[in-house]
Amino acid sequence: MEMEMEMEMDMDIERRRDTHLMPSQDLTVDWRGRPSNPVAHGGMRAAAFVLGLQSFEIMAIAAVGNNLITYVINEMHFSLSKSANVVTNFVGTVFLLALLGGFLSDSYLGSFWTMLIFGFVELSGFILLSVQAHLPQLKPPQCNMVSEGDHCVEAKGIKALIFFVALYLVALGSGCVKPNMIAHGADQFTPQDPSQSKRLSTYFNAAYFAFSIGELIALTLVVWIQTHSGMDVGFGVSAAVMAMGLISLVGGIFYYRNKPPQGAIFIPILQVFVAAVLKRKQVCPSNPQMLHGSQTSNHKVALSSHSANLIPTQKFLDKACIKSQDGTTRESPWRLCTPTQVEQVKILISVVPIFACTIIFNTILAQLQTFSVQQGSLMNTQLTKSFHIPPASLQSIPYIMLIFIVPLYDTFFVPFARKFTGHTSGISPLKRIGFGLFLSTFSMVSAAIMEKKRRDSAVNSNQTISIFWITPQFLIFGLSEMFTAVGLIEFFYKQSVKGMQAFLTAITYCSYSFGFYLSSLLVSMVNKITSSSTNGGWLHDNNLNKDRLDLFYWLLAALSFLNFLNYLFWSSWFQDPPSLSQKLQQDNLHHEENSHLQQQFFKEQC
Repeated sequence: MEMEMEMEMDMDIERRRDTHLMPSQDLTVDWRGRPSNPVAHGGMRAAAFVLGLQSFEIMAIAAVGNNLITYVINEMHFSLSKSANVVTNFVGTVFLLALLGGFLSDSYLGSFWTMLIFGFVELSGFILLSVQAHLPQLKPPQCNMVSEGDHCVEAKGIKALIFFVALYLVALGSGCVKPNMIAHGADQFTPQDPSQSKRLSTYFNAAYFAFSIGELIALTLVVWIQTHSGMDVGFGVSAAVMAMGLISLVGGIFYYRNKPPQGAIFIPILQVFVAAVLKRKQVCPSNPQMLHGSQTSNHKVALSSHSANLIPTQKFLDKACIKSQDGTTRESPWRLCTPTQVEQVKILISVVPIFACTIIFNTILAQLQTFSVQQGSLMNTQLTKSFHIPPASLQSIPYIMLIFIVPLYDTFFVPFARKFTGHTSGISPLKRIGFGLFLSTFSMVSAAIMEKKRRDSAVNSNQTISIFWITPQFLIFGLSEMFTAVGLIEFFYKQSVKGMQAFLTAITYCSYSFGFYLSSLLVSMVNKITSSSTNGGWLHDNNLNKDRLDLFYWLLAALSFLNFLNYLFWSSWFQDPPSLSQKLQQDNLHHEENSHLQQQFFKEQC
C-alpha cells in the first residue's frame, strides 16, 4: 500500500508538470480574461468578424502583390528577371514570416493581439508605399522600359531603400497576421462536439470563400484603380482597405473565444529529443504501463483528437519516456518526458512529407503572379472599344468561378459525400490535397500550349492574340487551389499539437514561401543551364517573344506530375484520423483497456 501511495504522489506531480507544460486544450477566455461562455462566445457569429479581416487583408495585399511586377518594372526600372525575383522573394517572405506570427501568438501574445499589432505594421507599409509612389523625388526619372530599356535608370540608394523598407513592412505585418486569422476563426469552434466539428469544416470553406471575394475585388476594382489612377492611389486604397479589416477584427472583441498563450511552445518538443538522445542506449520496457506518466489519464487532453490515449511504439523517441532503473530518483523534464509529449513530436514529424509535397504546387502559383501577367501584357487586352483588361486582373478569373463553386461545394457535395465516407468534411483533407495537386499539372500544360501559340503568332505572323487564350491555366489552377489550399489548412489545424494551432497553421503558409523561393531558384538555374555563347537562356531577355517561357512551363508540368506521384507515396503511409463515431468508440475502448491495465499493475505491485 505504501508503494501505491508513493505512485499516487508521483502521478500528482506529473499531472501538475503536464498542466504547466500543456494546459487544457478546451480552456478559452473572453476579452477580459474570464472563462468564456459557450452561449455568448464563439461560433460562426464570432468567426464572421475574423472572416471580414481575412477578406479585407487579402484584398489589400493581393492588389499590391499581383500588380507589383508592373510597378517594379515601370517605376523602379528593374529588369524582367530581377523584377520577377523581387515579387517572388516578397511573397515568399510574407509566408515565411507566418512562422514568426504563429510562434508569437501561441507563446506570448495570443491570436487577437498578434493580429491587431501586426495589422498596424502592415498598414504602415501600405502608407509608405503610397507616399513613395506619389512623390517623384523618391523614384527614378520616368522612362519607358519597353522602348528605352537600356537607357532607363534603375532605382538605387535611398530610393531603393525606401521601397524595400515599405515592401517588407507589408511582408512582416501580413506574414504575422495570416496564420492567426485562420487559427483564431477556427478556435471559435469545438472540434470534439460533432455539430461544432461540422461547422468547423464549413468555416474552412467559408474562409476560402472570403479569400476569393477579397482576391476578386483586388484583382478587378483595385487593380483597375492602380492602372487608371496611378499606383500611389492604388497603394492608398490598399491602406484604406486594411484599416477596414482592423475595424472588423476589433468589432468582434466581445464575442471571441480566446485561447491563452502557452509559453515557450518549443520547450516540450526539445525536451523529447534531448531525453531520447540521453537515453538512446536504454531498452523500452515490455509493459507500456511502466513508461513515465502512462498511468495518468489527464495526458490525453494535450493530444489532438485522433491521437488521444495512444501509447508510444517501440521507436527511438519512446526512450524519452523510460524511467530511471532505480525508480526513486526524480528526473528532470529534460531527461524524462511523458507519452503525450512523445506522441506530439511524432505528429509533427509525420506531417513534414505532406507539407513538402505542396512546395512545387506553390512554385506554379508563383508563375501565375509573374510571368503569366507579362504574357497578358503582350496580348490583345481589349474587351470593348473603350475598355482594356489590366493583365494583372487575369488572376481574378478563377475567383469569379470560385465564389460560385465554394458555396455549392459546401452546401451540396460535402453533405452528399459525408453519407458515404462518414467524414465531417465529406472527403478527408488528404484526398482533397491530392486531387488539387493532380489538377495543378494540367494548369502548366495549358500554360505551355498557350504560350507556344502566343509566341508563334507574334513572331511568325506578327499577330497579337486575345488575352482570353490564357484563361484556362488560371481556371484550372483556381480549382486546384480550392482543393489543395483548404485541404492543407484543415489537415494541419486538425493535427494540431496542444498549444500550437497558430504555429502549425503558419507551417502551411511556409509551403507558399518555399514555393516562391524555389521559383526564383528555378529561374536562375534554367537561365544558367540553357544559356550558351549565342543565347542567354530561356528566360534571359526582357522580351517574352525572344524567351522560351513555353519550355519553362513544360518543365514545371513535369515537376508537378512527379510531385503528385511523390505525394501518393507519402499520403499512403499516413493514417487519416477516424470519423466522429469511430473516435467515440475508440475513446471508450481505450478507457476500458487503460482501467484494466491499471488495476492489474496495482495488483502486481501490492
